[in-house]
Amino acid sequence: MRRFLAKAALPLVIVSFIITACVVQQSAITGDRRAYGYSWEQEKQIGRDADQQIQQQYGIYDNDELERYVENIGQEMLSVSHMRREDTPEQYKNTEFYFRVLDSPVVNAFALPGGYVYVTRGLLSHLENEAQLAVVLGHEIGHVAARHASQRAFEQQIGQVALLGGAIAGEELLGIPGGSVLNLGSQAAQLLFLSYGRDDERESDRLGVEYAAMQSYQAAEGADFFVSLERMSRQSGQSIPDWQSTHPDPSERAKTIPQLAESWSQKGYDLRIEGTDQYMSKINDIVYGNNPREGFTRNGLFYHPELKFQFPYPQDWQVINQRSLVAVVNKEQDAVSIMKLDSKSADVQASVNEFLNQEGITTVSKSAATNNELQAYEAVASGQTEEGTQIKFYIYALKHDGTIYRFLNYSTLDKFSNYEPRFKQITSGFKPLRDQSILDIQPVRLQAVKTNRSGTFESFLPENFDGMPIEITANDLAILNQVDLDERIEAGTWIKLPRQ
Repeated sequence: MRRFLAKAALPLVIVSFIITACVVQQSAITGDRRAYGYSWEQEKQIGRDADQQIQQQYGIYDNDELERYVENIGQEMLSVSHMRREDTPEQYKNTEFYFRVLDSPVVNAFALPGGYVYVTRGLLSHLENEAQLAVVLGHEIGHVAARHASQRAFEQQIGQVALLGGAIAGEELLGIPGGSVLNLGSQAAQLLFLSYGRDDERESDRLGVEYAAMQSYQAAEGADFFVSLERMSRQSGQSIPDWQSTHPDPSERAKTIPQLAESWSQKGYDLRIEGTDQYMSKINDIVYGNNPREGFTRNGLFYHPELKFQFPYPQDWQVINQRSLVAVVNKEQDAVSIMKLDSKSADVQASVNEFLNQEGITTVSKSAATNNELQAYEAVASGQTEEGTQIKFYIYALKHDGTIYRFLNYSTLDKFSNYEPRFKQITSGFKPLRDQSILDIQPVRLQAVKTNRSGTFESFLPENFDGMPIEITANDLAILNQVDLDERIEAGTWIKLPRQ
């Protein structure tokens, strides 16, 4: 049983890396010498360091066969990329690449410097064939080969490069002045999502199509995926979709990708491989949407079936469920309760003391606490942010099923007394989960099937989605399948349908 807490969103923070000097090196794409913010060796080190944090924060999807499949397609693209060509400089040619599937429902793909490429299960569920996957992986390899992150670092010319990170900590969620307060005790990994310019994205689109075409994939298929992204964007009411907000508009890419593919066809490349049968067989049974076994809310309670616990939260507060923590934030964003697993402390008192012993923290009170049959310990403390804001904390640790859970509850000093009863409502309400119907809950999975008749796509959908642990609409499934609800589906066509 995995000792992690799952995620429902991927909030971002800003992390800075100091650039001491520019580096002039040969480009793997053009062969010309150009200036970069990092040396290639530094880029590889950044990737190595962040890769472990990425895996810890988001988790690897538990399907070895699917991961090997993505790895194989990725290596195919890599073998014809600018990283592996006859005239490629040795420093690039000898760089090993890693392709990973992250356990996240968010539709996303990204690459870290130095050869680390990631796709989410959310993205894989929205693709239709190997050709689309090849274009996406080729696109991400293109970012690494073109060293876009390092280019951006140099071009900023400000002595720093701002990289988007995926670490979540309470200060990024709250409007509390002096949000760095959680740095006093936060162990959150600082991850790298690289922010590229639109020209970088267009170049990677071009490279992704090139690499896919060179391996005989129907690279034009990639356009349909971007049409789906545009539909997701419209449905969510956002002008830019979740997948890489700095990318060119999806409708633009839907037009240019077929044109790029056609140019490679005219050069004599046989773009014949679609790979739908193979792809559908690999993603069959993939988890769709948020996995309720890793935490969900219902009627003012947070349940974690995998770890067998539950706790209440104020109904007008928001729950942010991540792999490394669960945060409960009030509407005004001036109070937060953050629960994390403490794998280092020997007991509940040691867990509380670990926070209290930090520099800048003043203990007000501490004592053993009672929580049904669970061992518990609590404390009240105060601290001050770098900006001078006075913060008050209520720290509460308990032991359940051999694991220590620590709640860090805090607000500004002048508002703490208003929120303390809410904090204690959350912590004292933590208890073992014994409702068998919730303990047995399972995620929604996608079943890839071939239709045995013709009809509109909507005619193949279940009559209703009642009983599903996540909200699903007919339009969600149409987008997932890259079709319209009233589109005619011929017999023998692959479609993906939810089941539980």
